[in-house]
Amino acid sequence: MPRYLYELAYTPQSWATQVAKPANRIEQVTPAITELGGKVVDAYYAFGEYDLIVILDMPSNEAMAAFALAVAAGGAVARARTTPLMTIDEGISALRKAGKSKYRPAGTRAASQRK
Repeated sequence: MPRYLYELAYTPQSWATQVAKPANRIEQVTPAITELGGKVVDAYYAFGEYDLIVILDMPSNEAMAAFALAVAAGGAVARARTTPLMTIDEGISALRKAGKSKYRPAGTRAASQRK
């Protein structure tokens, strides 16, 4: 199942609500994720540009986009970023395929044409 890194930054109002009534937000949003066929792999509060980091298994880009859109529409998040993730093996496979690619930057010739 595809895996995604989902980072989000809460609005000040969302933080105020959470400070007034602390609760595990991951437990609260898990049903929305599972109804899309996904699962939470891990989650962390973070310092810096984003406040919460979540690793998700989702069945497709469409399912991940649906969740991200639902969160955005809810108004509690100021900004979010979704990054598709690959396993190390998938990355190595991609590197091998890149090495066999016939792509060349504009204005360059393939090694076989240089003489």
